[in-house]
Amino acid sequence: MVSMEFTQVGSLTKELKDKEVLIRGRAHSIRAVGKKMAFLFVREGGFTVQCLASSETEGVTSEMVKFIAKLNRESVVDVIGIVSIPKNPIKGTTQEVEIQVRKLYCLNKAIPNLPINIEDAARSTTDLQAGQQFSRVNQDTRLDFRVLDLRTPANHGIFRIQSQVGIIFRQFLVSDDFVEIHTPKLLAGASVGGSAVFKLDYKGQPACLAQSPQLHKQMAICGDLKRVFEVGPVFRAEDSYTHRHLCEFTGLDVEMEIKKHYSELMDMVDRLFVTIFDSLNERCKKELEAVGKQYPFEPLKYKPSTLRLTFEEGVQMLKDAGVEVDPLGDLNTEAERKLGQLVLEKYDTEFYILHRYPLAVRPFYTMPCYDNPLYSNSFDVFIRGEEIISGAQRVHEPELLAERAKACGIDLKTISSYLDSFRYGVPLHGGFGAGLERVVMLFCGLGNIRKTSLFPRDPRRIVP
Repeated sequence: MVSMEFTQVGSLTKELKDKEVLIRGRAHSIRAVGKKMAFLFVREGGFTVQCLASSETEGVTSEMVKFIAKLNRESVVDVIGIVSIPKNPIKGTTQEVEIQVRKLYCLNKAIPNLPINIEDAARSTTDLQAGQQFSRVNQDTRLDFRVLDLRTPANHGIFRIQSQVGIIFRQFLVSDDFVEIHTPKLLAGASVGGSAVFKLDYKGQPACLAQSPQLHKQMAICGDLKRVFEVGPVFRAEDSYTHRHLCEFTGLDVEMEIKKHYSELMDMVDRLFVTIFDSLNERCKKELEAVGKQYPFEPLKYKPSTLRLTFEEGVQMLKDAGVEVDPLGDLNTEAERKLGQLVLEKYDTEFYILHRYPLAVRPFYTMPCYDNPLYSNSFDVFIRGEEIISGAQRVHEPELLAERAKACGIDLKTISSYLDSFRYGVPLHGGFGAGLERVVMLFCGLGNIRKTSLFPRDPRRIVP
């Protein structure tokens, strides 16, 4: 066994007929047929293969068959056997071959009664909604026993897709002369006005966890790094019990110099996210299929050149549809969804940019519009009727910045280093930020952000 190389379950094909292989995986299901035969489904990742142990096979004893029949589900096993092609297609496995077992080793034994049945956890929502009598694993139970829940093919797909989003994000920006930075997560004061913070004691001084890398990525621009990005944790202490909010998530943040106009930021969003979507559709076909099998969804509709609407145009579309909103206020969740529906019907896209937001609803560091101070050089980006990205040109004049911060209730002493950096001269700049978990949730049409967070943190959950 030491000299044998492992073969991945997903690589077991008909071309390996009559070859001896060594595989490792979990005992997905076990079925004994009398005392002389046992069937074992071995699962590795999202792939499964049927293994047959028969005492009529040379070297296989009745005691070995009995041992296999008594294995607990989810135990980790090594199997050595011969690849064969069954006369009748095997139901319930991803691989079309069968392993004739010669040897089996149990490396780690799972407990007899697991709190979650993996087959139930992997059940399609279509099957559950059809009224069939299946055990349903609810969201809280999944999260309580997340280690087991993560073993489903859909979850493997989700987190491989999430990994690809991070990889594509980095590759695109690095290739466009951006520098990856790592900003502090311990701050003396709030970094984003209006968001609750997690407060803590920092060696006798009041401090908080960073709600955003916002201030420090701007300071990096002040330090002439020109174009920067960060992938890192973000903390929000808001009591948001919604399907799209978490107390901790992974931020995808970008900041860059502006040469002529804040539309350069929207150009970057356009190119970056269209590249991400195109790459996911090309690289992650199997993963998207696995997610869609459990959570059916329609592929995201987006255009090669992203649609841009002004906030005023969006308000007018809602008004024409009989939805009244404050023209100088923010859009609530219902208005965002309705506008997403209207945009889809009119422009056939689920991904668009809404810009020139009212200044009153944006953070203190947002630049007012030069032609109308009631509005700002800012934007939000939407997927399937939900906000995914916020961005803007930043205020670069220290006096105006201090005035805006004070008006938003921020203690200027807590951001003195930030304000000072603008007094040393700063180029025109702006940026944007997105939540990694929300990007994956909306791209895959999932109904809850907890599905795309490995171990979610919300107002009610801090374990596991």
